[in-house]
Amino acid sequence: MKTEPGRPRTAARVAAVQALFQSEQGPENPEAVIDQFVRHRLGALPGMGGFEDGRAPEAHARLFGRIVRMAVEKQERLDTLLAEALPAEWPLARLDPVLRALLRAAGAELAMTDGAPAKVVINEYLDVAHGFFDGDEPGMANGLLDSLARTLRPKEFVPS
Repeated sequence: MKTEPGRPRTAARVAAVQALFQSEQGPENPEAVIDQFVRHRLGALPGMGGFEDGRAPEAHARLFGRIVRMAVEKQERLDTLLAEALPAEWPLARLDPVLRALLRAAGAELAMTDGAPAKVVINEYLDVAHGFFDGDEPGMANGLLDSLARTLRPKEFVPS
């Protein structure tokens, strides 16, 4: 996954998806994963472009940590909302684990009362989804994120 130069918030979102995926796959707790990312993956390596080996060279570290912590803190609620938005034949566990991590990261941002507008969050995570997936996953993410946003930020979707 690569992001365009000069997009530190997007890079933070990419890193958050990677960290949430790693946290779900391994025995490490989220704080240990955040620490590993901050020490070893955020920031460019000297003489390299920066996106090698899952690095996020310009990632906004504070936003990255906030997304991961909020996703873990709100995971039960987010998972419930996602499960309700999914068709009955698609339980949350059936989703690709990277897509699940992406949805949790986006849901965490949507749960932040002082975060970016919901439509910005959705667009950003759709960009991230297109970086990870070539198939139908970005379309699925779009529908699920719209549902999450309307539940978590209903005032932003009031007809004018």
